[in-house]
Amino acid sequence: MKIDGLSKLQHALQVAAFTLAIATIQYAFEPERPYGPPVAYSVAIGMTTWAVIDFGRHLVPSARETGWPRGFQGILLVAVGIVAGWFAGNAIGDFACRTLGLFPPGTLPRDPVKDLRNSVLITLMAGIAGSYWFYSRFRNEYFERRAAEAQRHADEARLKLLETQLEPHMLFNTLANLRALIGVDPSRAQLMLDHMIAYLRATLSASRATTHPLQAEFDRLRDYLELMAIRMGPRLSYELQLPPELAQVPVPTLLLQPLVENAIQHGLEPQVGGGRLTICAKREDGELVLSVDDTGVGPGGTTPGSGFGLTQVRERLATLHGAAARLQLAAAQPKGTRATIHIPARTA
Repeated sequence: MKIDGLSKLQHALQVAAFTLAIATIQYAFEPERPYGPPVAYSVAIGMTTWAVIDFGRHLVPSARETGWPRGFQGILLVAVGIVAGWFAGNAIGDFACRTLGLFPPGTLPRDPVKDLRNSVLITLMAGIAGSYWFYSRFRNEYFERRAAEAQRHADEARLKLLETQLEPHMLFNTLANLRALIGVDPSRAQLMLDHMIAYLRATLSASRATTHPLQAEFDRLRDYLELMAIRMGPRLSYELQLPPELAQVPVPTLLLQPLVENAIQHGLEPQVGGGRLTICAKREDGELVLSVDDTGVGPGGTTPGSGFGLTQVRERLATLHGAAARLQLAAAQPKGTRATIHIPARTA
């Protein structure tokens, strides 16, 4: 287990504050005695006990994952730390008191038996209480890490499920288009099949991850649009606008295709003359903004964003980014529809 220096410093300051509190309580019960000796012994014993336990746990293999040894190993480590802390801490405290003169002349005589009993009891109780507090912290942090890891795996599984739902949706639409084209124009059907094979090959490569560079997303869109251009002919034109500085920004796979598919199916195809698609990526106000504009019939009387693909896009954005990402659909000017995705800059 790698030792975190900042974490160790925080632990040391916490233990120091705890030992000062114990020394203050001791002084409150015996205000006629000087305050210096309880501070010296409490800090020396407490810091030694902490150092043995907190650094010693890194030597125990079972603590590498949870942060604290399991079972008997943990109990033995605490016992060794308390015993070592009592003997070494008392020796350090004696040295500090003699060196700094913390027993000024005229102070009340010490009762060796009483002082020994109190020292042992306070060391034992404080050592157990402090060890349990650190043990509880490490255990809670361990379970929080496990919960976060499980949530991350669940999110990845959900994204893969959503992607597998999108892939057949696009594939069935393309196969239906290919079937219709075979009967009227076999040569164009052959060309369309070639583009489809290239598209599926790229899709297979991208399916091994939940995200890929924006450049890969635009490359897949180009393959898809070439498929659609073969079927629609001159009724479809398109433009892809990807600034070089955004080419390697990671985005979910198949993020833009449902928007493009929706624009073609509901915007351009119902229009006799077809139209134009413009897919654009840019940074704006600290966000990555992806837009799909079409010059089709526009939202009209339909419910914007109610289609299968758009629902999947919204779910994938919510899974990855929560409320920080959003998909908006609106009428474009002078006509058509604009679909816009906003992704936080910290994830872009």
